[in-house]
Amino acid sequence: MADSYQASLDYLYSLQLFGIKLGLDKVRQLLQRIDNPQRKLRIVHIAGTNGKGSTAASLANIFHAAGIRAGLYTSPHLHSFTERIRVDLQQIPEAEVVRLTEELRPHAEELRTTFFEFTTAMALLHFARTGCDWAVLEVGLGGRLDATTAVDPQLCLVTPIGLDHTEYLGADLEAVAAEKAGIFKPGVPVVSAPQEPAALKVLRRQAEMLRAPFLLAGEDFRWRTEGTGFSFVDGELQLHGLTPGVKGEHQLQNLALALAAAGQLRRQGVPLSEAALRRGIAAVRWPGRLEWLPDQVLLDGAHNPAGAATLAGYLRQLPQKKIHLLIGLKADKAARQVLEPLLPLVERVYATRPPVDSAVPPELLVQQAQQAAVAAAAYPDPAAALQAALQDRLPGELLLVAGSLFLVAAVREKLLPETDLLSIVA
Repeated sequence: MADSYQASLDYLYSLQLFGIKLGLDKVRQLLQRIDNPQRKLRIVHIAGTNGKGSTAASLANIFHAAGIRAGLYTSPHLHSFTERIRVDLQQIPEAEVVRLTEELRPHAEELRTTFFEFTTAMALLHFARTGCDWAVLEVGLGGRLDATTAVDPQLCLVTPIGLDHTEYLGADLEAVAAEKAGIFKPGVPVVSAPQEPAALKVLRRQAEMLRAPFLLAGEDFRWRTEGTGFSFVDGELQLHGLTPGVKGEHQLQNLALALAAAGQLRRQGVPLSEAALRRGIAAVRWPGRLEWLPDQVLLDGAHNPAGAATLAGYLRQLPQKKIHLLIGLKADKAARQVLEPLLPLVERVYATRPPVDSAVPPELLVQQAQQAAVAAAAYPDPAAALQAALQDRLPGELLLVAGSLFLVAAVREKLLPETDLLSIVA
């Protein structure tokens, strides 16, 4: 089976040679050929720049706590392809990946589908065949032309919008927001996290045009920190003393968005008890994002300016300590804007290449750090950078690994004994 599974992965990853081709025609044709499994599901569709994964995982945990069988489709994965497709929080079995790949491959080869179109169809087919009532889908890129937008959702969510993938989505917030709002459907409620004014204007306009109810954080639902927990208020739904399962002030925003989504689903008649909401929020885990490992190692896949600014805010709240930053970025990322909020907080930078085809040269990251009067050195690969950072830091000093999730995964695999199964529930 291991050989068959690896062969399936080799085929799937070969589809990446087709690149990113935004559009819905091929995925709709592919879904039509497999009897439109998405029509057997009720779907929550999530777009945005940062926080999609943790919001999706939180909502999936709420479904799980309520005893409702739900599928979860997210990307990218950290260690195993099977992380992308989950039913009732459990990763798809490798044997099922093999079987579905063999079933879909003839259609995909005839249609010349991309990797993401293929895996989206695989996820929806798996969800339908395993008896899921609901599916939580994270947009892969943008929204308007993303393969996941071939579905008709019951509810749309929008996490905070920032600049990322500008070569595909546009160079300003208005353009990016227009792409994200492309997931909206006529009459389908939209729940949004706080947004910059320019992005919010676009979202509201699109919702109004489609006559889709639009609910906004800070206006239609609210949350507030309460000691080590937080409270959430959404009309008649008032929850106090909530325990967050993930760390960081910004994660409260993602948890609140999931709770607001649950509130909307309750109004649609979905049996999500207050107890299930509490248990789901407390149990959620989302590895690689503000994840603490033993011996003062912090992992966070902050790979764009908004993510880096959020990470810097979290670091400023930590007890005063020296921070060693191990960082690597894919070539399409705005390296200067990512480093800028972090450099004032770190003692030394260890720059490397994440295991991707094209990366920001580590020497460029070193140059930027040195221009900010921060000591820095370049290393050929994550293993060398990790070894140097662990040797340099003194007891009690923090090692922060940030940037590409591919880098986070490489370091995580070095530091943890088992990474094949990635639990997203406590």
